Parts: sequence; C-alpha cells; structure tokens
Amino acid sequence: MNHLDYLLRPATLDDLDVIEKFSRAATFSIRTLKPDRARLAARLERSHKAFAGSEPLNGDEIYHFVLEDLQAGRVVGTSGIVASAASNGRFYCYHNEFLVHDSEELGITNREHTLRLCEDLSDHTLLSSFYIEPEYSGTLAPQLLSRGRLLFIRNYPQLFAERIGAENPGLCDDEGHSPVWDALGHRFFKMPFPEAEQRTGGRSKAYIAELMPRMPVYVSLLSKEAQWAMGQLHPDAELPFGILVAEGFDVDSYVDIFDGGPIAEARVAMLRSVVSALNVELRGGADGEGEPCLVANMERAGFRATLTRGEFAEDTLRVMRPAILRLGLTDGAPASAVRMGAYDMIR
Repeated sequence: MNHLDYLLRPATLDDLDVIEKFSRAATFSIRTLKPDRARLAARLERSHKAFAGSEPLNGDEIYHFVLEDLQAGRVVGTSGIVASAASNGRFYCYHNEFLVHDSEELGITNREHTLRLCEDLSDHTLLSSFYIEPEYSGTLAPQLLSRGRLLFIRNYPQLFAERIGAENPGLCDDEGHSPVWDALGHRFFKMPFPEAEQRTGGRSKAYIAELMPRMPVYVSLLSKEAQWAMGQLHPDAELPFGILVAEGFDVDSYVDIFDGGPIAEARVAMLRSVVSALNVELRGGADGEGEPCLVANMERAGFRATLTRGEFAEDTLRVMRPAILRLGLTDGAPASAVRMGAYDMIR
C-alpha cells in the first residue's frame, strides 16, 4: 500500500454502502457518522447539492468526500466539511480559562482552571467525519484524506468561514462511559452519554444551553477521573489529530461539552496547506523521480485531489500523465499543489 495512487473525490449515493460500513466499523468512542442509512443517504444528497452549487448558500452545506485506493479498486476512507458549525443552531463548547484568586493577607494565590460555556465556534467551518481503514494508517493516504479538504477550502474561500474548527473525541470506553460526562454533563441531562449523543446529534441543540450551567465550572471540583480526562484525546484518534496539529491548529483553547475532548481551531489563512499551496500549470512528461506532492484540480462539482511525484519549475508542475488523468484534467490545466515536504509527516 506504499504507493501514491489514491484519489480524493466528492462522495455520491453509490458510496452509501461503504460509508455505512465505515460508520459501523468505528467504535462508539470515535464515531463521527451515525450508523443510520437514511440519515447517511440524506447527508450524501446534501453534499451533492453543495458541490453542484445548485442552491443559494445558507450555511447548511455539507461537503462529503471519499478516498479511493486506485490500485485496490475500492474506497478506503471518508471525510467531510460542514460549511457552518451553526447550521443547526448555535454550536456550544467549553472555553478553557484560568482565574487567579489572591489573598494578600493570607499570602495565598490560587490559579484555577475553569470552563466557560460558549458559542465562540458558531461562525466557524468544521472539518468532520474522518475515517480511514486501519491498515492505511501507516501510508500517505490519511494526509490526502485530511489535507485534500483544505485545498478545496483554499480554492473556494467564498463557501467557507475565515476560521475553522474540528471536534476530536475525548476519553470514553466502547460502552459509552465518559469520565467528563459522568462528572458534569450527567448531572444536568440525567441520561447516559450515548443517549445524549443520540438525542442531540451534535453540539447545536438549544436545550444544551438550557440545561448546562452558564456560570464557569471549576475543574478542581470535578472528580479526579474527570480532571485527568479533561482535554485528553481518545487514543484511536491520534492519527487525524496529529495531522491537525501539524497543520497549525490550536488544540488547547476549547473542549467538548460532553466528553471533554480537545477541539482544534485555527484561521484558515494560517494553515500550512493553505500557506504552502501553489497555483500551477500541470504538465506531463515527468519520470516519477520528483518530490512527492499533493495536487488538486480547481473544480467544484468535479473536485479531485491525488498524490504524485512532480518537478516544480516557476509556475509549472511536471508530473506523470496518470496523475493528470486521475484529476480529470488535460495537459496545461491549472491546479493547486503542496509539496509533501512542507508538512510534518504524521503516519
């Protein structure tokens, strides 16, 4: 599997079976797609309309991708973009803050970690739904699956917000027991974590604001298990999380209101893929000995991204002809490209 013959493209209804399989393969702890065939089909329909641009922009757009291993002849991963975190209402999370309590008379100073319920990310675009088959974790395929989305955002900035976020799962076992939820959320929702996840379907339901405390939560008053778990990442999510960190996301400011997982946040214009990307003219004729790079066409409905080896020269990128064909392009077509050497490689 150590090859570059991968293709990132918009998902279609023909991919429903494999996406449903992915949704069931992921453990509850890191599941980002609900294993509900009807909901998944509706999501793919929304994605098709978003890529096609057949309806006016309203922030409800979802762009869903799949990753193909062309040598194996099958889809091996999926990922997505939600144009606006507030597409279903305000997006709630906790902001990490620190308060200093000082008594000059007693000579005591305490620095307290607190959580403030906020809507700071409601105007952000969200990266979502990352899943790749485990056997591909040691290849370059995850780089394309995650970072290829960023080239699409770079090529079509008018479709997205200036800032971007990504939820990451916190500590939770396969039965849905979360130390953070048990110590905090359960006190106000009076239901198990899996049920709350199912009923909210996200972080944007109004009753989250109605039930969760508006005053800062002092982390030191939570159980020791919850204190330790706050801001911790689920071990199975280390690969996609590492890619976000290498891109330049801040992962210390916000946590999930349910399981306390870190929420990544950044300004799109500062992300490594966006900063390092070049507009190039693709030319064939390379011998396959150039440097590895991630290349995307400039289309919307027909978006394609792939990995290849290429030779950069001024505004031209010379690659092997099969890469041009994978992108649905012809010799001399415009494209965007990033040298893989620009990344801190996470495998």
